Amino acid sequence: MVTSGRNLTAAEMNQEAGRECLTCGKILRGRSDKKFCDDYCRNVYNNQLKAVTHHLVRNVNHALGKNRRILDELAGAGSHVTRVSREKLLEKGFLFKYITHLYTTRKGATFFCCYDLRYLPLEHDWYLVVRSGEE
Repeated sequence: MVTSGRNLTAAEMNQEAGRECLTCGKILRGRSDKKFCDDYCRNVYNNQLKAVTHHLVRNVNHALGKNRRILDELAGAGSHVTRVSREKLLEKGFLFKYITHLYTTRKGATFFCCYDLRYLPLEHDWYLVVRSGEE
């Protein structure tokens, strides 16, 4: 057998014959570190590896986006600070377990943040909703 203009030894032919595409199983030819027969197989393999993580990330991002839209809608266009009941947030589909970060004021109040919007738990299941940078 001749590859790239040189004769392969019996050991090299056995080694090359044993290399298979990680996706489809076709015998690989060419570089010794080659893992896939073509770009399609490489993409399929990598997409399968990332599928579980991708779905998790997509679902979390979707929940965060929904939470932000709900807070934005309830905060209103003209107001900087709004009080909203827990019942109203839940009615709209708000998921309290998804936040982007926490923000603690100089006075020690800890706001839960969803991107640029913040909310602070108050007494009797009420929440203070604030646009970022406005307190």
